[in-house]
Amino acid sequence: MIGKLDFVAVPARDAERSRAFYVDTLGLRPDDKARFEFWVGDTCFAIWEPERLGRPFEPQKNGHLALHVDDVAAARAELEAKGIEFVGETFDTGVCHMAFFNDPDGNDLMLHHRYSPRD
Repeated sequence: MIGKLDFVAVPARDAERSRAFYVDTLGLRPDDKARFEFWVGDTCFAIWEPERLGRPFEPQKNGHLALHVDDVAAARAELEAKGIEFVGETFDTGVCHMAFFNDPDGNDLMLHHRYSPRD
């Protein structure tokens, strides 16, 4: 019944600030038709402001969006140089590396690289 994931959205208090973070800091490719949509590979990534719709703002927690990178250590160092603070050390699961951080609104994100198939 479900064929694919059309988009992922994260809440923001200030969409322009979030746009700058996702485009300028993380380097996501902006959509040419929607100011607050970006592309991560083939997946659309969107920002929405719940308070504009009369809903309370709450950051997305414990559902980390896994952003693929080829080298977690290098990507982490690059983002740390831009002022991004990571939560804890890079985690090695035995099949992948993960480094956890937050966007300006406190939404949970991670850098991710799978280096081995799971047995």
